[in-house]
Amino acid sequence: MGNIAAANRIVAEYDFPYLAHSPMEPLNTTIRFDGDRAEVWAGSQFQTGDQAAVAEVLSLKPEQVTFHTEMAGGGFGRRAVADSHVQREAAVIAKRLRGTPVKLVWTREDDVQGGYYRPMHVHRVEIGIGADGMPKAWRHVIVGQSLTMGTPFAAFTVKNGVDETAVEGTADTHYNIPNFHVSAHHPAVNVPVLWWRSVGHTHNAFVMETLIDELAMRAKTDPIAYRRKLLNTDAKKLRSALDLMAEKSAVWRTRLLKGHAVGVSCHEAFDTAVACAVDVSIENKRPKIHRATVALNCGLAVNPLTIESQFQAGVGFGVIQLMAKGAITLKDGRVEQRNFDGYTPPYIIDAPVAVDVHIVPSAEAPTGCGEPPVPVISPAVANALSRLTGKRYRSLPLVTI
Repeated sequence: MGNIAAANRIVAEYDFPYLAHSPMEPLNTTIRFDGDRAEVWAGSQFQTGDQAAVAEVLSLKPEQVTFHTEMAGGGFGRRAVADSHVQREAAVIAKRLRGTPVKLVWTREDDVQGGYYRPMHVHRVEIGIGADGMPKAWRHVIVGQSLTMGTPFAAFTVKNGVDETAVEGTADTHYNIPNFHVSAHHPAVNVPVLWWRSVGHTHNAFVMETLIDELAMRAKTDPIAYRRKLLNTDAKKLRSALDLMAEKSAVWRTRLLKGHAVGVSCHEAFDTAVACAVDVSIENKRPKIHRATVALNCGLAVNPLTIESQFQAGVGFGVIQLMAKGAITLKDGRVEQRNFDGYTPPYIIDAPVAVDVHIVPSAEAPTGCGEPPVPVISPAVANALSRLTGKRYRSLPLVTI
């Protein structure tokens, strides 16, 4: 695309930091080992693997280990570790103290500095723009550690050297973009990494949705109308979510206070389509999210109240990406952050004041609801901020507004 005039071309580079999971309940496991059998109590997202790991350490068969799955106190991917290292650590202690129940609890410092972060990623995107303001070519390069190479999951997630979790939300985009090409590269870095709630969609949705918004602004087109025009004709789920969001947010999107701006985004993850609109202002040099309207199509809504709770919490979780102290950094091979003073989660002041959730009626098979709300909030907020400041945000966290 080197011969495309600058006025008809966007070249954008994005960078995303390592992120910790920081569940409110620290990592923990309780084990009682009686010699010929063991009993385990743990919040786990990977019970089969954890049970087998405990059995291996204690020289037992998996069926000799009774595993009680407790409420997780927050997991977000951190309690689904291929090597089951916390359970193994507890089992080693229990083996030495046979007959005595052992409860292992990590400190917050252990948790923040204990590895298994969402990988650092960088993106470079080149877009050729047609005379109608629509993208005519899109070249997208993603660089970041693989989550699954070297694990049992690689057999069905790595294809032709590409970890599909790194490109999800881009390679399978529902936008009708001609000459669309995505590639990924996975450097080997000595930092333990693990999926973070909604996995690759977290950074990929941010890149896609902020660039689509930038294209809409260049075309001087309403961002919702622009997305409708760009979506594939078969993107029925995403289109229905976008339409419902537009309908339910119309009453406040057209009555904004001075110093407020709207930001929108839409994304499909885990077969659930989500659209989001936010009302944002800037207070004390940080974004203030006054309202978020979220619409989703998850097929048949088995329990609408549970879905509403998942989406309200998921939107709050997604705000983590924006926090000024929301990055894990390393110096001389060691993590610099130790606790919530250095790795700061969203406070009440950072969460949306109100999140209203609307579900598209459907009789199709149910799809995921725990992870799909996370990717949409940060690009929506960034798009609103761009309207307030005139700047484009290509680096997270938002250290400066």
